Amino acid sequence: MNDYVELHCHSNFSLLDGASHPEELVSAAGDIAMPALALTDHDGLYGAIRFYKAARASGIKPVIGVELTLDGGQHITLLAKDSTGYSNLCRMVTKSHLDNSKGSPSIAFSSLAEKSGGIICLSGCRKGEVSSLILDGKPGQAEEAAKRYRDVFGQDYYIEVQNNLCPGDERLCSSLISLAECLGIRCVATNNAHYARRDAHRLQDILVCIRNRATLERSGGVRRPNSEFYLKPAAEISPLFRAYPEALRNSLHIADKCNVDLNFSSYRFPDFAVPDGETADSYLAKLCHGKARERYGKPSERVASQINYELNLISKMNLSGYFLIVWDIMDYAKKNGIPAQGRGSAANSVVAYVLGITRVDPIRHNLFFGRFINEEMSSIPDIDIDVSTNHRERLIQYIYRKYGEEHAAMACTYVTFRPRNAIREVGKALGMPEGILDRMSKAVICYSAQDIDDDLKALDEFRPYLNSEAWEHFIRSCREITDFPRHLSIHVGGMIISSCPLVDIVPLEKAAMPGRVVCQWDKDGIEDAGLVKVDILGLRMLSLIDEAAALVKRNHDAGFDIERIPQDDGKVYDMICRADTLGVFQVESRAQMQTLPRTKPRSIEDLTVEVAIIRPGPLQGNMVHPYINRRQGKEKVSYMHPRLKPILEETLGVILFQEQVLKCAIAIAGFSPGEADSLRRAMSRKRSQQAMEQLKKRFLDGARGNGVGQAVALRIFDTLKGFAEYGFCKSHAAGFALLAYQSAWLKCYYPSEFYAALLNNQPMGFYSPHVIVGDARRHGVKVLPVDINRSRGKCIVEGGNVRLGFRYVKSVGETAIVDLEQQQANKPFSSLEDVYLRTGLSRDALQNLVMAGAMDGFGKSRRQLLWDLGLLEQRGREGLPMVYACTEVALPAMTRVEEISAEYDMQGLSTGSHPMELFRERVPAGVLKTAEAASLPAGSNVTVAGYVVCHQMPATSKGHVFLTIEDEEGLMNIVIRPDVYEKYRYVERTEPLMLIRGQVQKRDGVINIIASHLEPLNVIPTSS
Repeated sequence: MNDYVELHCHSNFSLLDGASHPEELVSAAGDIAMPALALTDHDGLYGAIRFYKAARASGIKPVIGVELTLDGGQHITLLAKDSTGYSNLCRMVTKSHLDNSKGSPSIAFSSLAEKSGGIICLSGCRKGEVSSLILDGKPGQAEEAAKRYRDVFGQDYYIEVQNNLCPGDERLCSSLISLAECLGIRCVATNNAHYARRDAHRLQDILVCIRNRATLERSGGVRRPNSEFYLKPAAEISPLFRAYPEALRNSLHIADKCNVDLNFSSYRFPDFAVPDGETADSYLAKLCHGKARERYGKPSERVASQINYELNLISKMNLSGYFLIVWDIMDYAKKNGIPAQGRGSAANSVVAYVLGITRVDPIRHNLFFGRFINEEMSSIPDIDIDVSTNHRERLIQYIYRKYGEEHAAMACTYVTFRPRNAIREVGKALGMPEGILDRMSKAVICYSAQDIDDDLKALDEFRPYLNSEAWEHFIRSCREITDFPRHLSIHVGGMIISSCPLVDIVPLEKAAMPGRVVCQWDKDGIEDAGLVKVDILGLRMLSLIDEAAALVKRNHDAGFDIERIPQDDGKVYDMICRADTLGVFQVESRAQMQTLPRTKPRSIEDLTVEVAIIRPGPLQGNMVHPYINRRQGKEKVSYMHPRLKPILEETLGVILFQEQVLKCAIAIAGFSPGEADSLRRAMSRKRSQQAMEQLKKRFLDGARGNGVGQAVALRIFDTLKGFAEYGFCKSHAAGFALLAYQSAWLKCYYPSEFYAALLNNQPMGFYSPHVIVGDARRHGVKVLPVDINRSRGKCIVEGGNVRLGFRYVKSVGETAIVDLEQQQANKPFSSLEDVYLRTGLSRDALQNLVMAGAMDGFGKSRRQLLWDLGLLEQRGREGLPMVYACTEVALPAMTRVEEISAEYDMQGLSTGSHPMELFRERVPAGVLKTAEAASLPAGSNVTVAGYVVCHQMPATSKGHVFLTIEDEEGLMNIVIRPDVYEKYRYVERTEPLMLIRGQVQKRDGVINIIASHLEPLNVIPTSS
């Protein structure tokens, strides 16, 4: 029998310290037949849910604990015995974070004493208070400290002894045992495990170096001295405590006493306050029937029947309160002018539609409710809300006010190591030169760290290192560290709303955003714990449409309502079919622009397909080209089986929507809606081959029962499998299609207002502001430079053009903008000195405004203004005028090249010349402008040059790389085939200005250049 379990164990959620995933620790514990295991990460329960779930699945008893930091810097190990102890753990961890600055949690001993119920306390590692005092030669104080803990925790206080074969460990163990015997306190042995298996000690060293910003060579004082801090079996740890067998047996006794359940589904959401005499079910039904008349007039029999069906299922699944909570949030948004709409599969619900949660009519669009809710669901359906980014904070604050800060919190997300930052940070820890690391990280294109080696091997620069031991260590460490959590961030929108105080369920801590608190679990942990998350997602396109519509009201039509524009405007669809969609929601990517002239959408329904079609699912399932060919009449519409015709008729016989996957499984294999959704979920996740084979057998058996032949059924199953992982909900696509149309309509009819709003809501989409400026120019809208008297904080419409806002100038923050706008309202600025004396702007802000050209109107060159600013700074705002022997210095004006360079440095763009205009006179002969290249016949050899504005290498592209370059006349798409990419990959990855030779390709109105040669554009710009 195993007479030892590990009660002091760190996963990689002991951030930049633990070197194994929770699942790896559980797996290692299973390999050594350990019946129980504790997880005691530093100052947090980040990995508790993952650990708990993995341990339960493996038949290992999970013990939930934490290693807390005390105010003096000492450590203490705490384990939860029961639900009370777990709640107290959460509250102590929360207090340690909220009472201190971010990243420096600690807790006072008095607070520890207040929340001691249900907790077992171990005295800690070498950094524990008792051990530290003994090591410092203060045995008397160590004894007093142990008594303090014993007085608080009683029989649940244990002296923790560790023997990691470090110098002094045996002597410390002996002293601790003697102290414990003297005071009548029991001892327990632990190994302070920081990784699952011995060989992970190298990675742990690197993590410690990253945390301490040190190299391996210079980190001896902070790294562990050996490789003994792994999960040891009883056979290895027993000899280390031969003299203290009771310390080993006590680990089992402690584990037996710890019984915590982390299923919190009974607390999933609070009761919604309903009027007297109503229940949540009755009030929801009353709301739905009343609001159905607002949506439909007199509801048809089909609408009424669907509403009743949904309400019955919602009631059966005890979800009425959840729907009321989300309705209340949306109702607040509507009443307060906050643009918001439900997204995702919720739009399949007529109940959600009539309540105003979603904007897409499921009846009109023939949407499938079973994708959203069905009787066999084991989890709560998501209702996500897209809200204008500019208004999102108001909606979040409403939720905090409504339910109280104890019952609502933002979910966190774990920022993990990805290939590029793994290369940079591991390389720094190994002492590699920063220049090489910079080039490596820029050259890597892989999505997985497993491919880093292959990526770098292809580059000549790194081949000399490939066979060295140091290189192997570097690559191995990069692979191992990938997906490790590095630090916490706020989830893009997830909020938990709970019926009990959240600090009893999950610890809270400060976020980087001032005044914001996040819980320590991400969305997966929240779901696994049975809690409800409502996503309040900032969508900049909603902000853009709202802002542009307000500008149209102000400048053109006071009665304008974006919701009342016609949805069949031919001029708008003509623009979309030309792929003139830069800045238009969801259809502005290179791939979308390549597709639009071929599919020629002429309705919202067509746009729904367009939104869904350029996704990995349809691409991976080989659906895109058949759909386009059928749309163009080049291929006959056909169906794999007649049963599929009613399902796939709207998409010409191909699967484009997730709902179609479910309907196909129901029609072909006789699945219930719940079974069909389970199939979709299974196909969209990594599952074992055995599980997939079981699903396939169920599908084929069902198909046979419906008279569908095995060959056809197998083909359909494989098609569904290829699609399901990345498919798009039709309901989601339909909601986005409406926004796509509205943004296209605004661009078509009110371009000035559209571009002003587009620039004000960056970053968004595929293109940077300097590309947007060029597109505006090509549509007859000039973007005017920042001007100290004419500009405002945001971009504004001025005489049919757009005036750039102060927010684009570096170092001009919100405080400076308020200051400038207040002074502008008093009277115009007359000089740099006037600006300096009337505002409190910093020197950096003033200098950057000068360099951006904001003060060109004062009649002095930018160099002269900078000189004058230096004199003003010497004098100061409160000082008396100072006379200098020589204050007037004749300085040469900046050249246009210098001015444009300064504008790009200060604001990321120039409203004047495109950079290629400066290079044009000196580019090699025969290099054409993009417009000239586009006019050549297909098959022509051509050379072009431009600024790389977009780079894509999708996983579905089979090694092809797609670039978009821009010159002074427009954009051009470049296709780089795999063999050409391998030859020029370093140029492609690192050069912003590029010369490209290739061949013109024209197909269905789409123009590309198929590249055969790439090189940096190394020319000196014209100086004038």
